[in-house]
Amino acid sequence: MQNTSIITSSTDRTQIPVIDVFAGPGGLGEGFASVTCSDNSFKRRFKIALSIEKDPFAHQTLLLRTFLRQFPLNGLPDEYYDFLAGKIKSVKELFALYPTEFALAQEQAWKAILGFDRDVKGVDTSEIDERIRKAINGADKWVLIGGPPCQAYSIVGRARNKGINPKDPRVYLYREYYRILAVHRPAVFVMENVKGLLSSKVENDHIFTQIINDLENPYVAYEALDGQALSQAEHPGYKLFSLVKPSKFGNLFGRQKLDQRDFLIESEKFGIPQKRHRLIILGIRNDLVRDLEIELLQEKKAISVREAIGDLPAVRSQLSGKKGDVSDNDSNWVSSILKGINSAQLWKGVDGDTISCIKRTSEQIIIPKYNKGSNYIDFSARPTYNSEWYTDPKLIGVCNHETRSHMSEDLLRYLFAACYTQVKGRFPHLGDYPRALLPAHKNVFEAVHLGKFSDRFCVQSWDEPSRTVTSHISKDGHYYIHPDPTQCRSMTVREAARIQTFPDNYYFCGPRTAQFHQVGNAVPPFLAFQIAEIVRNLLRQITVDSVCSTGKAKESTAALQSV
Repeated sequence: MQNTSIITSSTDRTQIPVIDVFAGPGGLGEGFASVTCSDNSFKRRFKIALSIEKDPFAHQTLLLRTFLRQFPLNGLPDEYYDFLAGKIKSVKELFALYPTEFALAQEQAWKAILGFDRDVKGVDTSEIDERIRKAINGADKWVLIGGPPCQAYSIVGRARNKGINPKDPRVYLYREYYRILAVHRPAVFVMENVKGLLSSKVENDHIFTQIINDLENPYVAYEALDGQALSQAEHPGYKLFSLVKPSKFGNLFGRQKLDQRDFLIESEKFGIPQKRHRLIILGIRNDLVRDLEIELLQEKKAISVREAIGDLPAVRSQLSGKKGDVSDNDSNWVSSILKGINSAQLWKGVDGDTISCIKRTSEQIIIPKYNKGSNYIDFSARPTYNSEWYTDPKLIGVCNHETRSHMSEDLLRYLFAACYTQVKGRFPHLGDYPRALLPAHKNVFEAVHLGKFSDRFCVQSWDEPSRTVTSHISKDGHYYIHPDPTQCRSMTVREAARIQTFPDNYYFCGPRTAQFHQVGNAVPPFLAFQIAEIVRNLLRQITVDSVCSTGKAKESTAALQSV
């Protein structure tokens, strides 16, 4: 456990403190940390004062990014780029070059288990409370962000696990979220979770309805659960707002009929190159609401996979070399793809256009210049979309762009699937595959004839937003096949990170499986950035109102100018 008294940074009163719980690799925090003051300066408006994450690899990534946030925007140290390029061999060596910044990062990025359920062995709440009080340093206008782990609520997870297990501690991790609301009273909170919450039940009770009630009145929920008495005078509760639908009288729940789907954000409508649908709730403390103008996310044109990753260098898949499979080398990679390519029996039942695409593509199969990729490729990448967000002029390379291993028998399936998608405009389900290409899995019959998980091999279309990048990408690559049929592979970590809108200089720590897991679980940083801009403008209204009501306008004028 980290020493809680390593160093205390000086507090910049023009920065708004943010506490990020269940932080993962820091996607939601990255959005907030990227927002600048509205005077067009490069000064960060929000300070991620404390991030809490339990996963060791996600915490390593979070710690590194927190270290970099000690430096000005657009002013990362040269040694960081040396680290990405492999000239500095370890993160530890990089941290040693800047001991003060590293000490601050250790203070702000905390590896800890949160959990209010008594079956979860989390950190004692008194230690959490001490950390939060120290981080906000007396500020009243601060922000709580985060999304309690959502695997227990996901629709796919429930299907595979035959419903929600009420004994699964992840079901109740949101309790720690509302406990923090009850005890520490942030001015604003942003909570994210999966769409599956809308239909989730635990012992016949709708979980999302309960969550809504608890977030509106966290002091009541906390008292009922823990016996801690908190009066309404001490805590006025929260009003909850949608970020995509206007709220009557500034309060969504002032309507006669509550529509919980108003919290659902379809990310592809807001410049995120994937069809990621998530519940995001904006909460404002009741004593601060008044006549606030709540901005909404502004819709943008749909962004395609091509616009997001089309500029990244081509790489080939690796071969697993597992027992009974061929070893990984260039020759075996090519021969695994082309084996039986001209067999009429192999393509029996496949339409002529798809066969023509397969034959044409097979003639273009070559070993890419960058082969299997690597943790760092010396290559100048620049996407055609939102390049200012993704690119860093000082980064002359691509990191986390190494392919994963596949069984040799999967490569021809990938070629077929990518060509089929190119011709048909949709990826093939297992019933569309020629019999000779069907995998020898026990449940293939059900998939083909009953339609259960028949989308086992999913190609992302060049010309549409991607399917949702989830943590399942860490399990296998079949759901995330690259649309270029000449590469016969699933997506790399960097490609998944692009689709999730992580900047190119965002480095993911740990083994590749852990990197995929971090990317899939994160909130898209560019979506978080747009939400953070709304919160910044909202807090400006709150701060102005509060200053006027307390007669301290002159005292706070200088600070307000930079909001």
